[in-house]
Amino acid sequence: MITDEDKERVRQASDIVQIVGETVELRQRGRDFWGCCPFHHEKSPSFHVIPSTGFWYCFGCHQGGDVFNYIMKRENLDFPDAIRYLADKEGIELSEERGAARRGPKRSRLVECLTEAESFYSTLLLRGRGEGAEEGRRYLSGRGFGSDVCRRWRLGYAPGHGLLVSHLREAGFSRDEIVSADLALEGRAGLRDRFFDRVMFPIHDEQGRCIAFGGRVMGDSKPKYLNTKDTPVFHKGKHLFAFDRAKDSMVATGTAIVCEGYTDVISMHEAGFTNAVAALGTALTLDHVRLIERFAKDRIVCMFDGDAAGQRAAERAVQYVGKTSVQLLCVVLPGGQDPAEFLAANGADSLREQLAKAVPLMDFVFSKRLSGIDLSVPGRRVAALDQMATLLVPLRDSILLDGYATTLADLLGTSVEEVKRVIRQKPEPAPEAEGERAPTRAKAAPTQGRGTPLSPRDPSRAGMSLSALSKDERMQVIAERELLAVMASNVNAVRAQGDRIASFTWADSRNEAMAWAMLATPEDATPADVVAAAESVVPEAPQLLAGARLEVTSGMGVDEEVAFLLDVIELWSRRREVREIKARLRATSASPGDEEAAELFRSATEVQKRINELSQRVSTVA
Repeated sequence: MITDEDKERVRQASDIVQIVGETVELRQRGRDFWGCCPFHHEKSPSFHVIPSTGFWYCFGCHQGGDVFNYIMKRENLDFPDAIRYLADKEGIELSEERGAARRGPKRSRLVECLTEAESFYSTLLLRGRGEGAEEGRRYLSGRGFGSDVCRRWRLGYAPGHGLLVSHLREAGFSRDEIVSADLALEGRAGLRDRFFDRVMFPIHDEQGRCIAFGGRVMGDSKPKYLNTKDTPVFHKGKHLFAFDRAKDSMVATGTAIVCEGYTDVISMHEAGFTNAVAALGTALTLDHVRLIERFAKDRIVCMFDGDAAGQRAAERAVQYVGKTSVQLLCVVLPGGQDPAEFLAANGADSLREQLAKAVPLMDFVFSKRLSGIDLSVPGRRVAALDQMATLLVPLRDSILLDGYATTLADLLGTSVEEVKRVIRQKPEPAPEAEGERAPTRAKAAPTQGRGTPLSPRDPSRAGMSLSALSKDERMQVIAERELLAVMASNVNAVRAQGDRIASFTWADSRNEAMAWAMLATPEDATPADVVAAAESVVPEAPQLLAGARLEVTSGMGVDEEVAFLLDVIELWSRRREVREIKARLRATSASPGDEEAAELFRSATEVQKRINELSQRVSTVA
């Protein structure tokens, strides 16, 4: 279990500007930073990062929160895993890891063990004198990978025979660490090397650390490729080969190229296509797509083989068309060649021409599925519609369905309504095998902090919809939130207003609780301390505070802004108060001289005078 202390350690160590800047081009305006939102397409920057409080907010899609919310959304993680992600990134050891001896080795030790294995394999390939190492060099040389390429990519050779296990034990790694990294297997005679007599392709995480291996035999043995199984530091359905090398080029070009093999990716990079990656012994998954789209904002080009396996891979990828903001395209190289073969035979310029001819993935699937079918036969058109409808089931709730249904209707000579009817009556597809997971429709909402669900429709309200409030309440909530955002950055500017704040009737009780928690902090409290105080009473505080968006205050000084916001909050509070008094007057069957009615009338008159005064002040500023 992750402790509050660990959470705060990770928060303090995580630079929100640096983390967002990994995938978003930020420009500084005053003390804050702005850029185009990474979660929806926009041309004008509306994505706001506030370094002093550690918050971010998008005025376009109304998403916001703290660094944990950002990582949850960017990486598709739940709250605890977002903390673990950032802790791993910042090199922070969590309490759960310190007590993990009962559950297994620490992640950092597994990475160190794998890195040592990478060095061992690479040294053997480059300097080994045995027959196996020489065969490995010949094999890689035959693929066009000389010693320089092998050195750059840290390629290696695994001899087996327990040599790696012996080396790692001498280097100080324990039996559990070696097994947990999937570098060795338990046997009756003790540990034995997991990989033997194979050329080795190291797999790195986003930070460039070795987390797994792919090994290929040099002859006809089976299996041809042997990959590290899922471990505490590696998940084949989430990681991509060469992603650490390709991500900068993805950002620069807006495009990612997804190949099917390690050697294809290396050949692509060496030929100048440095935005190429490969899945690791599995089909492309939604996690892969979401990882890529953080960096490649425009296109993902899938380079499939032209055989039946390539067609199946394309059809599996179709389900993600409606779940990503980038365009999914497809290229099939002529003659059944893979990218490495095509480059060797035709060169980089010819491959660029092929990539320029990439077609939308759905168009490719439609064409392949319908090729060879005589659509002049009515029964075959019906059967084709039934098959194609199954492919479109994942898109039936997407705005893309109309376009694809129209295309299919035109191809099959039927009506759009009939295509949609068949699609909607199809059952949900069965979940895919591990590593090829299809997303479930009934997925639990992500949680923040202590498990409070975040509303996907209105994340700025975190569980309370603004549409459910009256106009006055909505306006007051917005002003309350803006005041709290100012307090998060500069609570001392508001401390003297405690008596006035106490007179408000708050529209959202959570805002009131946060305000008093923030005001209770010591005068030397940092913005992070103030935010932590708010979060201690309202777990969703980071999400709420990040939603402040009153543009009218953007050019004001702090004192002027505080005075204006207090006037606005009191104005809407008083307007609600006078309406409540009038409602009580209407409900009172008062007779002439009724003291209760007279008192209510006097109260309403006094409140209305205050409303008029506040209205004048607010309208003058606005």
